Amino acid sequence: TIVKFADDTMVIGLITNGDETKDRAEVQNLADWCSHNNLSLNTSKTKELIIDFRRSRNREYAQISIYGDSVESVSSFKFLGTHISEDLTWSTNTMLVFLLVKKAQQRLVFLRTLKRTGLPQQLLTTFYRCTTESILTYGITVWYL
Repeated sequence: TIVKFADDTMVIGLITNGDETKDRAEVQNLADWCSHNNLSLNTSKTKELIIDFRRSRNREYAQISIYGDSVESVSSFKFLGTHISEDLTWSTNTMLVFLLVKKAQQRLVFLRTLKRTGLPQQLLTTFYRCTTESILTYGITVWYL
């Protein structure tokens, strides 16, 4: 599976029975597609994250290389503003969500104040969508991965 958003792309592969062939082929297909469409992959910014739910995680995976450059393997990375870690804990995001909810509450106070002044519904909706909804839907694209 390939997930693309503007200039951020994520390749998601499933390795079964220790066979990394399909996963590696997907990465190569992406690199070939980029080359064919005159796009360049910045391999120095490319990262590999392996999420392994098996009890015995002592298996080593072959390092990915793109255009002969090795891809760095990491334990976590940031995708579209959301931190994803190899153990899929959301501890880094939890603190951020707490701060975002607090920020959204403050914006709702402003919205109530504007409502009391008699602003038209259309302006109140626009204010809400620009200042509050964007905060509440933070990271929404990652929710569906």
